[in-house]
Amino acid sequence: MAETTEETTVVSRFKSPDTALIVFAIIVFAAVMTWIIPAGAYERSEMDVQGVGKREVVIPGTYQVVELETKGFIPSLIHSAGMILKAPILGFTDKDVVQVIAFVFLVGGAFSILQQTGAVDAGLRRLVQASRRSKSLSFLMVPLFMAIFSLGGAVFGMSEEIVPFVLIFVPLALALGYDSITGAAIPIIGSMAGFAAAFFNPFTVGVAQGIAGVPLFSGAGFRIVLWAVITAIAIAFVMWYGHRVLKAPKRSRMFEADQRRRSEGLHLDNDDTTFTGRQKAVLVIFFIGLGLLVWGVLPAEQGGQGWYIVEISALFIGVGLLMGIVGGLGANGTATAFSEGVRQLAVTGVIIGLARGILVVLQDGQVIDTVLYAMASVLEGTTSATAAMVMFTGQTFINFFVPSGSGQAALTMPLMGPLSDLVGVTRQTAVLAFQMGDGFTNMIIPTSPVLMGSLALANIPWTKWARWVFPLQILFYLVGLVVLFVAVSIGFGN
Repeated sequence: MAETTEETTVVSRFKSPDTALIVFAIIVFAAVMTWIIPAGAYERSEMDVQGVGKREVVIPGTYQVVELETKGFIPSLIHSAGMILKAPILGFTDKDVVQVIAFVFLVGGAFSILQQTGAVDAGLRRLVQASRRSKSLSFLMVPLFMAIFSLGGAVFGMSEEIVPFVLIFVPLALALGYDSITGAAIPIIGSMAGFAAAFFNPFTVGVAQGIAGVPLFSGAGFRIVLWAVITAIAIAFVMWYGHRVLKAPKRSRMFEADQRRRSEGLHLDNDDTTFTGRQKAVLVIFFIGLGLLVWGVLPAEQGGQGWYIVEISALFIGVGLLMGIVGGLGANGTATAFSEGVRQLAVTGVIIGLARGILVVLQDGQVIDTVLYAMASVLEGTTSATAAMVMFTGQTFINFFVPSGSGQAALTMPLMGPLSDLVGVTRQTAVLAFQMGDGFTNMIIPTSPVLMGSLALANIPWTKWARWVFPLQILFYLVGLVVLFVAVSIGFGN
């Protein structure tokens, strides 16, 4: 018994590294890799992708080893050290990431207004009480919401949009007896599983098929079956873990942190049944806003407006103002609540900027095209099934460096398309290998701004999340290999 106590004391003394420290360490590692991997580059040209617009793509057969401008050991060392220190600010100012950071701040401000009205606590409290009266409702809570998020990822590429939902599902999960990992997993794992197995996602399937010369959104039947399988696996994994936590709370990787969070005032597990008319009206406005969000982000071809970050941010600002007025906060109270929400998300913005700094360092060292060229070289001379699996593995590896669905499609598909013809793999299967390779690891890679921002918002250290989700990653990888074997066997896309 003494040995067990001593072990517990040692474990409790171990403190996971801060997420910012982990990401900065990866920036340093990326800088080291630029010394090991030769610099190289493909020539690029613009291509008009159906339904998406112009994308810059690589030109096959144009790869060349290049010499970096900085020469000599000492100057190169100084340059690398400088890039490590400049990477955070360059990550913040990256044209794609600066909008994501602003989006997180603005949406966080709107959610803070929502929380200050008391409508969220009142609504969630009613939901918690209803789930305690109905075992079936409690059981269906996780799979129902995960399926909805997965559908969002599969249909319109739901990604950045999940960040604010962490603020809702973490306290809900805690009140129901789960832990913060389960709460965060509902939007994160749900949407990213759908994203990886998407059938109508314009940012991955649409761009990849357009570049590969495959009819837009063709092969949807096969992908819908894939989506159902992947979503079911994701739900089963989260529910298995969640029910283990329900039975033995100390099994949770976040037990101590969650206990502190509950003691600081969760306010969702008391008997207060107050739910005012103002609060109900605020929630109605909020859900109307979510309905507008779903309609707005759908591509025009699917009856939507094709909104992205700017339009979504504007929607949340408008919804936030309306909620503040209807919720009785007044002009000053609404502004104060908004500012408080932005302030609380400062660390989240830092994490997002740091994560982008990893890509900045790799781009400066011009090693990404070299990795792509090496993958293409490995494919030559392989069998069809092996080639498809190598494509999937390579795309999985590249996703660490380029965690953008449309960006990775523009980088890899101009090469994977022609190469698939040479090795006997249909271009439809090559697109399938790309989307799974791009999607699955979004749940674990620290270079993903969406993942790191969501975890920062949930106060979950990346190390704990990574250890938790790693078995699911292995399972998804094995499933991906089987799916590609089946796709090659049936001639998917012929």
